[in-house]
Amino acid sequence: MIRAAIVGMGVWGQNLVRHVQAQSSLIRFTAGTTRTLDKAQRFAAEHRIRLLPNYDAVLADPEIDAVVLATPHQQHTDQIIAAARAGKHVFSEKPMGLDRERAQRAAQACAEAGVTLGVGYNWRYQPALRRIRAMIDDGTLGRILHIEGNFCGPSAYRFPRGHWRHDRDECPAGGMTGRGVHVIDAMIHLAGPIETVTAQSLRLAQDFGMDDTTSMLIRFQSGATGYLGTVIASAETWRMQLFGSRGWVEVGDVEHLHTWDLKVCLIDFDNVTQKRQPEVIRFEPGSTERAELEHFAQLAAKRVPMVVPGGDAVHNVAVFEAIKASIAASQTVQVR
Repeated sequence: MIRAAIVGMGVWGQNLVRHVQAQSSLIRFTAGTTRTLDKAQRFAAEHRIRLLPNYDAVLADPEIDAVVLATPHQQHTDQIIAAARAGKHVFSEKPMGLDRERAQRAAQACAEAGVTLGVGYNWRYQPALRRIRAMIDDGTLGRILHIEGNFCGPSAYRFPRGHWRHDRDECPAGGMTGRGVHVIDAMIHLAGPIETVTAQSLRLAQDFGMDDTTSMLIRFQSGATGYLGTVIASAETWRMQLFGSRGWVEVGDVEHLHTWDLKVCLIDFDNVTQKRQPEVIRFEPGSTERAELEHFAQLAAKRVPMVVPGGDAVHNVAVFEAIKASIAASQTVQVR
């Protein structure tokens, strides 16, 4: 049993606690801290979490094996490095950071300290996404040609003027930090590293805060193409569709935290003109939040790496950095 501390007890931090507390035999939240302790008193008592005054106190506590960060984006890399220096395993909510150099430094710190680092890309624990990966590996879909996706919703309206989620330094490129990075991670998982991006981002719906309409064209190192849109001043929806040389697969709905259905449509090469209806594959319901934290706990117990220097989580940050650069320069940017 990994004894974890939750750092940041806002909406998402509390959600992570609820998905494992008294439900997992691998990880338990025994302590926590947050910016405004008074607001967390009732929740902490309900879930038997010891409240500590600050992050330093969490890192100094010998009864804590790992920290789980549900904090503002710019804090992640420094908090990861501090956890590594304290000998604590660390799971950070996405994105791991906002620039590649600092993300790489954080991953390297954990590798050198021999602690396990995880990043909260829970889509990878969706059975539908794993089925797509298997269909790529066994050749069912043929060569990957193109991926397209969107992740949209009314996020811009959820937070008042002055909230940190409207801070352009904390949330550059509109919905990319809160939503789009999930789709980018899934694309990297399925199609491999991204080579170039061409992006644009605008604030159209309100006269304050972050951008609400962001889109980009993507070129993968494999030669495949893609595009992604994140509109955060509209109704909730998301979708990702992958096109291979033998057929396509699609996931998407309104709610993204439940267990997805998967649509599959393959070419009949004996009759290529036939327009086939997709097959719908359904999976047993499960919690991706619990799955990712339990996987992290299993690896931490063995001190096995999860996120490594130069790996997908760092590459995701490099892609995000290129998206920001492309928006600023209004041109295609190479991913470093």
